[in-house]
Amino acid sequence: MDTTNDLSEQIIELEQDNLVQTYKRPPFVLSRGEGVTVYDLDGKAYLDFVAGIAVNALGYGDPDVTAAIQQAATGLIHTSNLYYTAPQAELAAMLVEKSFADRVFFANSGAEANEGALKFARKLAYNRGFTDKTQVVCFSHAFHGRTLAAVSLTPKEKYQKPFKPLMPDVIVAEFNDVEGAKAVIGDRTVAVIVEPIQGEGGIYAVSPEFLKTLRTLCDEHQATLIFDEIQCGMGRSGKLWAYEESGVIPDIMTLAKPLAGGLPIGAILVKQSVADAMQPGDHGSTFAGGPLVTAVAKVVLEKVSQPEFLAHVSDVGDYLMERVSEINSPLIKEIRGRGLMVGVEFTVEVGPLVSKAYEQGLLLVNAGENVLRFVPPLILEKQHVDILIEKLTQMLGEIASE
Repeated sequence: MDTTNDLSEQIIELEQDNLVQTYKRPPFVLSRGEGVTVYDLDGKAYLDFVAGIAVNALGYGDPDVTAAIQQAATGLIHTSNLYYTAPQAELAAMLVEKSFADRVFFANSGAEANEGALKFARKLAYNRGFTDKTQVVCFSHAFHGRTLAAVSLTPKEKYQKPFKPLMPDVIVAEFNDVEGAKAVIGDRTVAVIVEPIQGEGGIYAVSPEFLKTLRTLCDEHQATLIFDEIQCGMGRSGKLWAYEESGVIPDIMTLAKPLAGGLPIGAILVKQSVADAMQPGDHGSTFAGGPLVTAVAKVVLEKVSQPEFLAHVSDVGDYLMERVSEINSPLIKEIRGRGLMVGVEFTVEVGPLVSKAYEQGLLLVNAGENVLRFVPPLILEKQHVDILIEKLTQMLGEIASE
């Protein structure tokens, strides 16, 4: 009798009987990982091009991350934010040193970081005496999270419709449309939020001209410019921060996914002018920036920010784009992205391709109905890209012939 398979079935049944069913999961149970490969309870290996949705930047079993977790677990795991702890202060100092920011506020997730950023922007406007400055501008294809305010800034009907009415005074402009931005950003605009590289929306990179226009318009109308780098930040683009490519500096930047190597964390990086608007009691979080998670994040940030590490991401990312471009398939419409954040748009829905990939020992994820998104661990090597291309070419051939 295959007892491992029996255990998988038991766990799947247990999940389906007890968890709210908001996810569609494949019929296997992941149990461990090593490098860029994960294994299920039956021992099957999967080459991972998802990385926990752009989270596991250092892959699985990184010895430095493991050591940091073990060491931190022997000390304080949680204290709340009523008290000083060294790892939190040290991580904040590292983020300030390695970015535009003067101050940091820690959160627990990306959506929470974006919620906090909106509050910071509104408090800044309030302090300046702008009582009618309430409009937030976001853009087509954006994805900023699942909480009510964050989903209000995520203009996709299937995400928004069941939860209306949403947060008011949200204006959706066309992504990368300079004239469209000029038409909607005005004196009532409190904040403009944009992803330098859109993730869930289909892997669209912002143009430098568009970001420069947003910076100019925000300065003219005393609005806060927010960069959402929750998915595209922390080395994913081949730069430590995706905004570096444009040279445009935001007032606020939000981080989350890869910052602590898989542990839950979010961060709001701000200029001093934004920080000065916030007073004790204006915002808070019980769990955010705890000593264990920030101790681990210090290790991840230090490794990812090394020039040779970022050069590796750029090199392998270019190779991934090159190899995907070599696939001769009538199903491929467009390839786009930067670094190890690549999207392939197809003429058909990619759900069947994701399912077929499981059989081939690949973990893939979509970004919308027609885009396949590659966001693997940043330690990916060219040999892994070759395996992906071989299997992807085979699968596309099978689909085209069906």
